[in-house]
Amino acid sequence: MRAACHTGGGPAPLPTLDEASSSTPFPDPGRTGAVIRFENVTKVYARGARPALDRVSLDVERGEFVFLVGASGSGKSTFLRLVLREERASAGRVFVAGKELGTLSSWRVPHLRRQIGAVFQDFRLLPNKSVFENVAFALQVIGKPRHHILTTVPDVLEMVGLSGKEKRRPHELSGGEQQRVAIARAFVNRPSILLCDEPTGNLDPTTSLGIMRLLDRINRTGTTVVMATHDDEIVDQMRKRVIELSTGQMVRDQSRGVYGSDR
Repeated sequence: MRAACHTGGGPAPLPTLDEASSSTPFPDPGRTGAVIRFENVTKVYARGARPALDRVSLDVERGEFVFLVGASGSGKSTFLRLVLREERASAGRVFVAGKELGTLSSWRVPHLRRQIGAVFQDFRLLPNKSVFENVAFALQVIGKPRHHILTTVPDVLEMVGLSGKEKRRPHELSGGEQQRVAIARAFVNRPSILLCDEPTGNLDPTTSLGIMRLLDRINRTGTTVVMATHDDEIVDQMRKRVIELSTGQMVRDQSRGVYGSDR
């Protein structure tokens, strides 16, 4: 199930309120190709406040590349936090990798997150560790053996274009190189899902294009990529699926979409 069938290039029709009610039957996400499913999901942070997400229903299929677009405060970051189980839905159900997050035991959340890589605008690197150590840390915390780390990290650093820079510290790298380290760290455990929150927000256009080529390459390995962005040029160039949020509601779901619905 997606929000609606959108096999063409135009925006998919949105369901009516009745169609989006909790009585709508949803197929079992474990029996479909969906790695992320939202069923009538609402998130409210404070009593009486406007919902950060408002009755959102959609599927993200295995291996898709999806852009989340919308103005600041539209719900993009909330969407990503719900997928990571950093927040819980106020209503509705969220499924990731076939698991319903609302009923997932707290002790199982770390295991779920091993299947999800996350990349942020501000890199979040460990300043006193080298490039190699920053990437290796993601494997150390989940108990991977030393021999696995010593063989896996160099391969990933080569993939992201950082071979020869393993011993450098973050402050010795450009912004684009720091983001490549962050992507390597997120991908080194080969997650099935990669979440990206404005990964090009602090980068110049040329560097941003290189980062997007890298994310596209990762997507081609079979990893599902969901990227929240304000970068209209990147969205327009890549022509991937576009989900647009506005004041918490999904207002557009378009295959091979562009940034703005009026383009």
